Amino acid sequence: MRINPLYRLCFVLLMFLSIGISTQAQTNEQKALEAKRERLQKEIREINRLLFAEKKEKGNVLDQMESLDQKINVRQQLIRVTNQQSNLLNRQINTNIRNIGKLREDLKTLKKEYAVLIQKSYKSRSTQNRLMFFLSSDNFFQAFKRLQYMKQYTKYRKEQGEQIAAKTDTLTKLNRDLTEQRKEKDKLLAENRSAKKQLMQEMGIQKDLLGSIRQNESKYAAAIQKKKQETKKIDQQIERLIRRAIAASNKKAGNRATSGKFVLTPEAKIVADNFSANKGRLIWPVEKGIKSQGFGVYKDAVYPGIKHQNNGVIIATDQGAKARAVFEGEVIAILAVPGGNKGVQIKHGNYISTYYNLSNLYVKKGDRVTAKDELGEVYTNRFNGKTQLKFYLYKNTTRLNPEDWIYQL
Repeated sequence: MRINPLYRLCFVLLMFLSIGISTQAQTNEQKALEAKRERLQKEIREINRLLFAEKKEKGNVLDQMESLDQKINVRQQLIRVTNQQSNLLNRQINTNIRNIGKLREDLKTLKKEYAVLIQKSYKSRSTQNRLMFFLSSDNFFQAFKRLQYMKQYTKYRKEQGEQIAAKTDTLTKLNRDLTEQRKEKDKLLAENRSAKKQLMQEMGIQKDLLGSIRQNESKYAAAIQKKKQETKKIDQQIERLIRRAIAASNKKAGNRATSGKFVLTPEAKIVADNFSANKGRLIWPVEKGIKSQGFGVYKDAVYPGIKHQNNGVIIATDQGAKARAVFEGEVIAILAVPGGNKGVQIKHGNYISTYYNLSNLYVKKGDRVTAKDELGEVYTNRFNGKTQLKFYLYKNTTRLNPEDWIYQL
């Protein structure tokens, strides 16, 4: 039974449409994974550059262990993303193989039908035969029907030829895509093998470090305790200065409320509203760098049973880097922790951003700043060579996660 050309054409169009939609969805997913893979590769390069550069002194084992743990975590994420890309490519390859098989069958059928049409056309190829077929009609109505038939027959032949050409082009493209996909998959698999090899090397170094730590656990425990005390001292001073700034601001405004919240003037409310509206889009507090420690509770790199609390984020950057304001505001306090480094607090309405671990300051209390204004130089530790900024964010006295506010932190 001969299939109606219109039905066949609709079927072909629907098939092309479904292939197109599926391909587009897979392309979008592949682009998202590729962007994530590139971001992780860049992060590993920055970790190597900022945390593992050659130094005169290696620093303490605790610093080395934390940096290595961070790199291993990012490397594992990279391997997972690369596996996802490879699996997606594998699905695309299998889909294309099925589509190629279906198109070849359709093309074979179309060519067979087209050959029959050509044979029939050849037998009645002369103009005289077609004219006699038309003139031998019994009446005008039959002549009209025969004329319509000849037009439809010619149109059908043309459609068959167009379908063959279209399917041949699609088949050629799918074969070309298949070749490229296989090359891309081979490239990803090679990258993954290399990443896994590097991961094994890093885990070996980590194991050696772990062994050296456990040979002298008392020294490691003392380093942890010292770090916790330093962090606690900084956190306490930050929150004490915030409470003091709230009290002073409210007193100046003629309001002695002790609710722990700023009483905002109309101007300050505008700044606060603008700050809030930019959640997730605020600039980084340094021009270049990587997040070396995130916000919240995290497990110890050596003893997972030990938990640490980070009330802000730690950003590793280049030696000589400058801390910069993330938004317009007023400098409300200068931090100076005994035995530690310096810091700056900026008020943005009822939001407070804090920039700690600075060696030199470029601002003083009462200064007005705008976004990107330099606040001071970030301190570089002479023992481990690391340059790290500690950045905190509060709304009144409530801690906020800077990762939710700074763009792609």
